[in-house]
Amino acid sequence: MCADPDPAAAPALPDRDAEAAAARTTAAVRAFRERLGLHAGLVDVHTHFMPDRVLAKVWDYFDAAGPLTGTAWPITYRHEEAERVALLRRFGVRAFTAMLYPHKPAMAAWLNSWAADFAARTPDCLHTATFFPEDGAAAYVRRAVEAGARVFKAHVQVGGYDPADERLDAVWGLLAEAGIPAVVHCGSGPAPGKHTGPGPMARVLARHPRLPLVVAHMGLPEYADFLALAERYRNVRLDTTMAFTDFAERLGPFPPAELPRLADLGDRILLGTDFPNIPYPYEHQLDALERLGLGDDWLRAVCHDNAARLFSLPG
Repeated sequence: MCADPDPAAAPALPDRDAEAAAARTTAAVRAFRERLGLHAGLVDVHTHFMPDRVLAKVWDYFDAAGPLTGTAWPITYRHEEAERVALLRRFGVRAFTAMLYPHKPAMAAWLNSWAADFAARTPDCLHTATFFPEDGAAAYVRRAVEAGARVFKAHVQVGGYDPADERLDAVWGLLAEAGIPAVVHCGSGPAPGKHTGPGPMARVLARHPRLPLVVAHMGLPEYADFLALAERYRNVRLDTTMAFTDFAERLGPFPPAELPRLADLGDRILLGTDFPNIPYPYEHQLDALERLGLGDDWLRAVCHDNAARLFSLPG
């Protein structure tokens, strides 16, 4: 489906080439921000930082074009952690997340411990945590909240679980009560899972209508159904992660007929990119949003104001 070269076979870029690419992206993002008057910077609610050995396995999966991707997926920002943080700052991202997630039981609490440490040494990272349907989930989620977690990540597709699992009911209730957003990969892209699609999350929202849910990837490819959830529930938002890019449009194009609904929900769309695990330069996500033609006010809200308000960022 995709003619991208095998990233495992390709030689690493020389440092000078990587630096030139970073310089081009820095200039492109700065020009985008200046056009919009985004002097405070961008807020990216969907970036990935996780323990090195976990991230290495994620990259190995992408390199092998695993069944959940099904296509070549070269990692553009395959750098050490400190360099990835420095790149986001260089691009003008004022706040970002450490989206991490377990794929099995007895993993989430350990990831939360790592994420708390990462947030403590990375002040521009919004303290991120996660969970899995297992005994004790509510207890370690409560501990993460008490430790200052500001956003949670759940990956229904990778975890292979039903978000309406009764073992998560207390977790959703706790997050709804605390007003802490959960970014959930619940759409069926890039490949459907047993519990993906709008139905399972709709059942969660029916029980917890005040839950601050952020639908990752705009719910790709079930865009219309997830827009409908946002129209029904005031605390449902969607992030732009990979949506509208050339890469995602090949996997599941956004229906042009839904653009008016996307415009009307402009106060609940949040910038997300999937950095560093993207097969194109960072600025392409911004270009993809701009070419939707929804206007500068919409772009300013999506790229900064909505998330700044959600997370009570200063300034």
